[in-house]
Amino acid sequence: MARAGEVIHPVYAEMQTTVFEAMSGLARELGAINLGQGFPDDQGPVELIEAAARALREKSNQYPPSAGIPELRDAVCEFYLRRQGLALSREQVIVTSGATEAIAGAVLALVHPGDEVVLFQPAYDAYAPMVRRAGGLPVSVGLQPPAWRYEAEALAAVITPKTRLLMLNDPLNPAGTVASEAELAMIAQLCVAHDLIAISDEVWEEVRFDGAAHRSLMSFPGMAERTVKIGSAGKIFGLTGWKSGWMIASPQLALGLARAHQFVTFTSPPALQWAVAEGLALPDAWFAARDAGWAASRERLKRGLDGAGFVVLPNAATWFLCVDLAASGIGLGDREFSERAIREAGVASIPVSALFDGVGPEHVVRFCFTKPDAMLDEAVARLDRFRRSL
Repeated sequence: MARAGEVIHPVYAEMQTTVFEAMSGLARELGAINLGQGFPDDQGPVELIEAAARALREKSNQYPPSAGIPELRDAVCEFYLRRQGLALSREQVIVTSGATEAIAGAVLALVHPGDEVVLFQPAYDAYAPMVRRAGGLPVSVGLQPPAWRYEAEALAAVITPKTRLLMLNDPLNPAGTVASEAELAMIAQLCVAHDLIAISDEVWEEVRFDGAAHRSLMSFPGMAERTVKIGSAGKIFGLTGWKSGWMIASPQLALGLARAHQFVTFTSPPALQWAVAEGLALPDAWFAARDAGWAASRERLKRGLDGAGFVVLPNAATWFLCVDLAASGIGLGDREFSERAIREAGVASIPVSALFDGVGPEHVVRFCFTKPDAMLDEAVARLDRFRRSL
């Protein structure tokens, strides 16, 4: 039999284990506090847990429609009308087994061999491999700390006649930043001018702080017919293990997306779909209270890191704070810092350079703050001692 490297597709044969799984695996092995992989350290909202349990007992547990149960597709439309002013119809919504599957389906449906796909860096590390596996060529536009701003000149410079798609993540993981209205308008204008499809990964749309409302790229002039909007119930409700998400597009695009989806997972667990539909109908006050809890955790970790001498970069969204190691007087690169911190301090983090497809800044690390107060306090105490030992 041929060697594995000759049998497995080159994209996967040459790939390392994702940094999230690697750091979480080390955290489990070493008994470290895991501020690396992003998930709230709780059971999730009792309203949705009870709804899922009730659905398991009372609803069908057989195959639901491939595109999702009608009740959830309608609930997604109603949620976005209420929260973002988007007027959508059921036929535009395809329910997926998490946002990663939605991104995969969108790439499989839209990227042709030889297409160039613009990716902003840093980025979720699934984007570039997915594009390559579909036969496309990722073309990177680097964003720089501390502001991680989108610049028209840099974006325009990479667009060629072969450019077919652009992938945007707003709010931006790992930076925790939010694109301005002007930046989104600029990106939309370039997409329209160059006839580009945009895959807009908006999974952090509901995890925003400081009173800033989310505006979807889909809402800008000329973008409704050329945007695939990706959403995640896992992020909205802090139920990452449910792997419940969706992709939304114009009816014409949605038809192709649904065909790709049907041969990836075909469908998703019906009980979770029923529960998410109920969750999306919760009142706005429920979401405000949830945000307030996460905001308090964000402030607690920031205050602790500040007090320990770490320079924390601006944050407006997501579950993450980033620390500038160089500005903090730490001479280690981010990968070495993360490796040593988990082994010597017992705290897992994510080196942001691992989320660049290519070369990026090597002095920024990411910490997840959606953890219990005592865990955050202990993590800060350990990091403080570790920093002093360097």
